[in-house]
Amino acid sequence: MARNITTIPALNKREEGFSFIEAILAIALLGIAVLGLAEMFMFSIRNNLRSGEISQAVFLAQQQVDYLRTLTAGELLGFPSSARGELNDEVIDVSQSGAAEYRRLTQISLLGGAYSVKVLVFPPAQLGADAAALLANPEGHGVRACMNTVITR
Repeated sequence: MARNITTIPALNKREEGFSFIEAILAIALLGIAVLGLAEMFMFSIRNNLRSGEISQAVFLAQQQVDYLRTLTAGELLGFPSSARGELNDEVIDVSQSGAAEYRRLTQISLLGGAYSVKVLVFPPAQLGADAAALLANPEGHGVRACMNTVITR
């Protein structure tokens, strides 16, 4: 029995690898993808820093409210008292680096038999701003924490 062997004609195609244009296109596409990832990475870092700043500001506002809750009715009426070292407009250096990181404003008003307390914490960009302007428009000045509460005695 005879076998019929057929041969496949050789293709006229050179096998040399990628052309220069193909390599440039591949590098460009890879570069675009890496730049997109780098931008997402930077966005994530900025959000983490802002989130930490807001968390610290909320802590500072809550700390002030907790302190005010320890005061008697007479002490709340006399807030701020220089004898107790109290301020209603404080510059705070959390990291003790010598550079102020926050500005905390505290406002207390008598409301019937209760004390209405408002604590605002601002970033250092607002250190020189007018306190009345900050209280009037906190969102416009980048407030990081705003805490309102009522204290009864």
